[in-house]
Amino acid sequence: MLHQEQKWDWEIQSRPKFKWGVRDILSYRHLLGSLVRREFLLNYQQTILGPVWILFQPLLTLVTYVLVFGKLIGIPTGENLPPVLFYFSGIVLWNFFNDSFVGTSNTFRDNIQIFSKVYFPRIIMPLSVLFTHFFRLLVQLILLVLMIGYYIIFKDFHVPLSPNLLLVPLAIILTGVISFTLGLFFSVLTAKYRDISNLVYVGIRLLMFVTPVIYPLSAVQEKLRWVVNINPLTPLFELFRLGLLGQGTVAPLQLLYCILFIVLTLFGSLYLFTKQGSKLIDVV
Repeated sequence: MLHQEQKWDWEIQSRPKFKWGVRDILSYRHLLGSLVRREFLLNYQQTILGPVWILFQPLLTLVTYVLVFGKLIGIPTGENLPPVLFYFSGIVLWNFFNDSFVGTSNTFRDNIQIFSKVYFPRIIMPLSVLFTHFFRLLVQLILLVLMIGYYIIFKDFHVPLSPNLLLVPLAIILTGVISFTLGLFFSVLTAKYRDISNLVYVGIRLLMFVTPVIYPLSAVQEKLRWVVNINPLTPLFELFRLGLLGQGTVAPLQLLYCILFIVLTLFGSLYLFTKQGSKLIDVV
C-alpha cells in the first residue's frame, strides 16, 4: 500500500546560522505590538503621575540645563536662538537614544526567563524597546513643536521655512538605528559579562558630553572639535536642530561618516546577535 504524501501545518527544520528573519518578524508583528503595550504599561502603572512622566522628566531636565548651563556657566546656544528651545531639542533626542540603547543592551538579562521557555524571534524584544521609546519621543516632540510655536507667536522667534524640515525624521530614524545596533552589540556582552552593564551606564553618561546636547558644535574650539566629530551622533543632533530651529553645523563628509558607521554596525550587530542568541540562554 502506497502512503500518500502528507502536508503538515508545522514543519521543524534546520536553519542556517545566520538569517535576517524579516519574514519571521512580520509573522510576529502582533506579539511586537503587545510587547510595546506591555512596556508602556509597566513603566507608568502604579505611579503618581502616570504617563505625565513622559513630559515631566524632560521638563525637569530642561529647567536644570537652563539654570546651570545657560545662566550659571553661560554656554552659547546660537545666534538669536532661545536657550529653552536649544536645550529641549537636545534633551528630546538624547533621551530617545539613551533610553533605547540602555533598554536594548539589557535584552538577554531582562528577558532570560521568557527566552528559555518560549520560542519567538529574539530580535522582537529589542524592537519592542525601540518602538516604545519612539512613541515617547513623539509625545515629547509634540511639546517641543508647541514650544516653538509659542516663541514664534509671542517672542518674535523666526524659523526659516525650508526643505530642511525633512532632516528631522532623518535624524530621528538614524538616531534610533544607532541606539538599536549598539544596544544589540552590548546585549551580547552584558549577557556574557555582567560587569559590562556598569561600563554601559558610565559610558553613556560620558558620551553625552562629547555629543552636542548642551552646546552647539560651532561653540567647540577648532583644536578640540575632532573629539566631538568622532562621535557619529554629532551630525544627527546638528541635523535635528537645523531642521527644527534653522541652526546647525553639518558637513557632508561628517554625515557620510555617520551613515557608514550605521551600516557597518547594523550588519555586524545583527550578525552577532543572531549567531549568539541561542547560545546565551545557557550562559545568562
